[in-house]
Parts: sequence; structure tokens; C-alpha cells
Amino acid sequence: MIFRDNTKFVWADAMELLEQADRLQRQFFRISQSRARGPIWEPPADIFETDSALTILIALPGVAPKDVNVDFQGCSLFISGVRPIPAAPKSMMLRMEIPYGRFERQIDLPPALYDISEQTLLNGCLVLTLRKLSATIAP
Repeated sequence: MIFRDNTKFVWADAMELLEQADRLQRQFFRISQSRARGPIWEPPADIFETDSALTILIALPGVAPKDVNVDFQGCSLFISGVRPIPAAPKSMMLRMEIPYGRFERQIDLPPALYDISEQTLLNGCLVLTLRKLSATIAP
């Protein structure tokens, strides 16, 4: 019987999983550079479509409703705002993994005319329901 040392394979698998986790974290908290306003971060979003509406969920934990702006720019939805650092005065930051400061997210929408029929901040997610006013935009 031949004995194999499996610790090398376990270590390689563990390193692979750590690299995947690191890639996912970088994707979730992408830092961008806004030309006019300095560094920003982009919150992740999910989009669901029905015949009559789009529902968009944007992860914004720790963001107050008053700190969120939603606007249409052409065929895109533009979400922006600020998540303040909740640190106590005179505290020292030991670790910072959650992005803070200004955020922006532009979402290109399928061609149509939309109206925001619902906008709520629920359980750390901005929930937008965009009612379709027409199926397509005339050229």
C-alpha cells in the first residue's frame, strides 16, 4: 500500500478558497474614481423584471434614507449618496473592511419609459420598483 501525504492537497484547496473569497470581496466593494468628486464605492445590485415593472435591490446597509439620491439620466438609473463612518470621536480604526463615504451606482435599463412607483430602504437594501410606462422608447 502506498501512503500519500494529503496535507499538500488540503493546503492548496484552502489557498484556492481564500483567493476566491478575496476576489468576491473586491468585486462586492469595488472602489471607483469619480472624475469630479474623488474616490467612491459602488454598491452591489440585483434586478428582477416582470411584464409591467423592474424591481431593483441595492445593498446599502448603514445608509439613512435621507442620504440616498435616485435619478434617471437618459436610459440609466443613477443612485448616489453617502455612508458615514460610524466611529466614535477619538477612536482609533483597527480594521476597515466596509466601504464608507460617497457611493455611486449607474444601472443601464432596458429601453422603455419608467416611473418610480416604490422607493424604500428596508433591511439595509434600497428597493426600487420601476413601473413600465411603455414597452419601448420611440427613436
